[in-house]
Amino acid sequence: MRGFYAILDAPASWLDDPEALERRARQLLDAQPCCLQLRAKGANARPLAAAARPLVALCRAAGVPFCVNDRLDVALSVGADVVHLGQDDLPLADAIRVRAAARRPELVIGFSTHDRAQAMAAAAGGADYIGFGPVFATGSKVDPDPVAGLDQLAEVCREVQVPVVAIGGIALEAVRSVAQAGASAAALIAAIATASDPTAAGLQIRAAFDPRT
Repeated sequence: MRGFYAILDAPASWLDDPEALERRARQLLDAQPCCLQLRAKGANARPLAAAARPLVALCRAAGVPFCVNDRLDVALSVGADVVHLGQDDLPLADAIRVRAAARRPELVIGFSTHDRAQAMAAAAGGADYIGFGPVFATGSKVDPDPVAGLDQLAEVCREVQVPVVAIGGIALEAVRSVAQAGASAAALIAAIATASDPTAAGLQIRAAFDPRT
């Protein structure tokens, strides 16, 4: 889990528009992300699963792990590689039990955290990686958590033994500072959504985590 963590932030209208979803997914996959997450806040299970299945095939062809946000049931039903859960979703311990019951030990479970205590608890509780943020002020959430900042990000990266994906208000020009703080990857939503060339923006994020650049 390193580099560009791509999030396909799908409005409700896109769930009924497979061409729009595929077009954006291809743009993101062309940047060779470490993961592609389908994020469709508020979507019901049936349309989310229907939208996810074609994306699984695209990700398989590109060699990129596919992630479903929030919904472990949908992730399992479509054969996703990763599920990402938030503080208000299924508790981490329950998700781990469901994964075991489903005999899907290879399913990666990511968990969103917003402060040091949550990050330490998730890492100790068995999360395979954690999301941490918002690192900066963000407009992608209706009720965002307090800004964590680079210093707290660096502290968490030093203390946990799992990959840390930084998220929240990260501009393209700030990605290198996020990488220098110790994050394994960065997820940018607004910066990708507003980019004239999402693929180029994704490649820029990926390069910031490459020690050769």
